Amino acid sequence: MTKSTETTAEQEIKNLQKIVAQLRSPQGCPWDKAQTPESMIPYLLEEAYEVVESIETGTAVELKTELGDLLLNIALQAQMAEEKHSFNLRDVIRTINEKLIRRHPHVFGPDISKTQRKKDAHENWEKSKQTEGRESWIDGVPKNLPGLIRAQRIQEKASRVGFDWNDVSPAIDKFHEEINELSEMHAVGDERRIREEFGDVLFSLVNVARLMGIDSETAMRIAVDKFDARFRALEAVFKEENRDIEAASLEEMDEVWDRVKHKVQFRT
Repeated sequence: MTKSTETTAEQEIKNLQKIVAQLRSPQGCPWDKAQTPESMIPYLLEEAYEVVESIETGTAVELKTELGDLLLNIALQAQMAEEKHSFNLRDVIRTINEKLIRRHPHVFGPDISKTQRKKDAHENWEKSKQTEGRESWIDGVPKNLPGLIRAQRIQEKASRVGFDWNDVSPAIDKFHEEINELSEMHAVGDERRIREEFGDVLFSLVNVARLMGIDSETAMRIAVDKFDARFRALEAVFKEENRDIEAASLEEMDEVWDRVKHKVQFRT
């Protein structure tokens, strides 16, 4: 009878802990031993974005790999904390388990409701945060998030207490108002106010997107990908026609752009 080689999730997590601890040991890897929580920040962010990319454009195999890379960063952070006798990976997992139960009383509490709406569940989640020492309804949004994501998350949190429009029309009006104020400051030439008003334009546009049910960051990435694909196609046309793109006028480039923009395939 062949012994099963199948392992449980718990066993694999223990294996990961052992591997990371060995990498950080005196006999471990010089690179891993040299790392600090701060030095790992760029890698943590990079892996998180690679997970996003694999979700949007990759395969299940790619997503599995990228999630593993992200988990490694979490395990490394926990190992470095354990070395300082602060906490360990088990504490991290126990903390999130307790939080999930505490913030889902409609699932784990005495008044279990299987018919609760998604909106109600989200409101319960936000209300539970206020019992955990937060002073403001908009607390908990990291300052280092990309600007579009942070703007949308703060707007969503403010909306939980009714600080919001009921539909998108007034938000669009506000956007046009901010555009006019930006134009006025541009005419004046006040650089500080121009930057401030431009920020207001972006913030108000995120609000429009949110009320339309659009994720601003995702929409921006799609727009950038679209431009990237079309511009590369434009370059290819100039190369195929033996034309110097640097010597071309804007009108000549626009003519090629119009030719390629509907032919290029990109994700949506």
